[in-house]
Amino acid sequence: MSLSIQFFSLLAMIGTGIAGGIVMDLFGTIVAACDKRSFIRRWAFWLECIIWIMLGIGAFLVLLMVRDGAWRMYDPVAQVSGLLLYAAIFHRPVRFVGRLLLLVVLRPIWLIIRLVYLTIQRIVYVIVSILSLIMSPFTRLIKNIGKYLQKKCRVLYNRVQ
Repeated sequence: MSLSIQFFSLLAMIGTGIAGGIVMDLFGTIVAACDKRSFIRRWAFWLECIIWIMLGIGAFLVLLMVRDGAWRMYDPVAQVSGLLLYAAIFHRPVRFVGRLLLLVVLRPIWLIIRLVYLTIQRIVYVIVSILSLIMSPFTRLIKNIGKYLQKKCRVLYNRVQ
């Protein structure tokens, strides 16, 4: 294996460490933002274990692409150094980009989805109100006929006459 391939694989492992730091930071932010009774907060430990397993699988897939799955002794060191590099340098810029994406992309999309939902809800409410207004004389007529028939044709059950 040439020196350039080893250097590229080292950079790839540092990159998986940085990606792992981003994913775990994102997960910690999501858990902190959730209510104490939510599913994510109650199952945070198990979800974090699943995320760590998925990160390990992803790192192995990177190793599979870079070095045909050959594992070297410096790979865990490179991943830990990637995690520390994220914590030292990339933490603030990634958080800034995340807040920017939240404000510029996700919140307007969520606003549009809520606007469409509320518009559909109001349309359904207006249709139901109009139908109930149209049907109200008929429902009153049916109720009055039912009450009249109950008074006229009173049937006594369980009674011998």
